[in-house]
Amino acid sequence: MPPCLCLPATHSLPSSNLLISTRHRIRLPKPPNACSQISLNSSLSNQTSPPQPKTTGVIVIGGGLAGLAAATRLQADNIPFLLLEASDAVGGRVRSDVVDGYILDRGFQIFITGYPEARKILDYDALDLRKFYSGAQVYYGGRFNTVADPLRHFSDSLQSLTNPIGTVVDKLLIGFTRLKVLTQGDDEILNAEEVTTIDLLRKIGFSDAMLERFFRPFFGGIFFDRELETTSRLFNFIFKCLALGDNTLPAKGIAAIPEQLAAKLPSNSILLNLPVVSVDSESNSSSRIRVKLLNGEILASEFGVILAVEEPEAVKLLAGNMAGEKTAEVRQPVRSTVCLYFSADQDKVPVRDPVLLLNGTDKGIINNMFFATNVAPSYAPAGKALVSVSLVGRYDDVADEDLVDRVVKELSGWFGQSVVGSWSYLRMYRIGFAQPNQCPPTNLTKNPKIKPGLYICGDYVTSATFDGALVSGKKAAEALLQDRASVTV
Repeated sequence: MPPCLCLPATHSLPSSNLLISTRHRIRLPKPPNACSQISLNSSLSNQTSPPQPKTTGVIVIGGGLAGLAAATRLQADNIPFLLLEASDAVGGRVRSDVVDGYILDRGFQIFITGYPEARKILDYDALDLRKFYSGAQVYYGGRFNTVADPLRHFSDSLQSLTNPIGTVVDKLLIGFTRLKVLTQGDDEILNAEEVTTIDLLRKIGFSDAMLERFFRPFFGGIFFDRELETTSRLFNFIFKCLALGDNTLPAKGIAAIPEQLAAKLPSNSILLNLPVVSVDSESNSSSRIRVKLLNGEILASEFGVILAVEEPEAVKLLAGNMAGEKTAEVRQPVRSTVCLYFSADQDKVPVRDPVLLLNGTDKGIINNMFFATNVAPSYAPAGKALVSVSLVGRYDDVADEDLVDRVVKELSGWFGQSVVGSWSYLRMYRIGFAQPNQCPPTNLTKNPKIKPGLYICGDYVTSATFDGALVSGKKAAEALLQDRASVTV
């Protein structure tokens, strides 16, 4: 365990010389189960001289899962830190909005309880996780066909053996693949020889029917990649987590996960509405990193900076600011998605099970959908239902109203116009960067250290999963602590 690092009294945080005058503070309503948080205006008080750096212990840039995990690890060793978040709340891409009493997650997101790091850091009971059916309903041939987990829904799996979603051999191969990944350690999986997911599935022996009607929409919806060009390492890791746990949603929305992590951090350690515009070294110290904020403030870290933003922003912040250091480029194409929400009366819900519905045809634009209130009734007001529909890609060339019309028309073919026609459109989320591109070749166990005093974390550093973000945040903090311990010994 690295030694505890404490700031001198003159650098104690928060203080007026770092956080600007109190008249610039804005108090936000305290969210349920969340810690006290501070938001600062972007404007500075009038200054007649260049801003001088203010010093703190560790600066964590980004309040998504990776940044919160890094802060949690620092707190465990009583390391003083500030977490800077550019938006109005923690969570990064893991956010929810409340619209007219409906909880709308920002994009299709499911939490898998089998994630190993999540089990260590999160309180599942407090999240009040609601389970999906272990399997899916696949729309093909004008009807929905069941694909069930035989260990959890044995009778359903027997009845589905002869349906058109793959052959009997395909169903047996799913069991074989499950047993294989369960015998492998996580590190072994993440460092194994890799091919694309589609090539792996073909090598295992799955039929074209199973690939097209189940794997493409199911894992295409997880990877936002229907071509299944994502690395086999990520497929095997997620397949293992699915075997060990359940697909779930927190009763209060996916944002409950980052809010739970934030609630455990020290009061006033999270600063909101503070975009960072640059990260670079102090001229007199290659290991002392400076952080410049959009509002003009300059912060200097005593022990190091952890950059916990999504990949495009990380590349932007590092490029041109780290002289002599090689910076990566964002791999293209990034994974994008569109998520649409509709409200409905409960009696206009054609499916009552908490199940994921997949498009197993080669027609239309919908990849998957589900009735969120079948999983968690708390996602809608009493007597109402929430419909979530996901597309793979961003559809930038299609206007919102045209996209809604196309989705409604397609759903009407599934459930009938009289049913879908009664639903009301609520909101659309176009998410340009939903996940990093993790096609082979990949390195899912990257070194988080960029240079002395600067560390990175995020789902692009490890696996593009909730768990990958949590692991990368912890590893970045531990790398910082190890470096500081070696300096102080």
